[in-house]
Amino acid sequence: MKNQAKQLLIKLNPVLHILKRYAVFITFMAFALVYTVLIIRINQFAASAPADSQVQDKLGTIQHPRIDQPTLDKIQQLQAQNIQVKSLFDQARNNPFSE
Repeated sequence: MKNQAKQLLIKLNPVLHILKRYAVFITFMAFALVYTVLIIRINQFAASAPADSQVQDKLGTIQHPRIDQPTLDKIQQLQAQNIQVKSLFDQARNNPFSE
């Protein structure tokens, strides 16, 4: 067993010597290859767009808020009756992002 290991090391010695000599270059090329593959994959994912059927499926699952007509009538009635509430509605309508 020890003889086989020594013979194997003797046969691999030239290869190990070459690997040690070009270790920095081999490491650089390995990182460059990984980086290139990542850039190509990112480019592919960025360029791909979903199919129209996928978009329609997702849009179909979204629930849009709806206000029924009696509630809308009640809001408009309250808005017309109370001046302070009317000013709040007008302010919110003019600047919806103010708190």
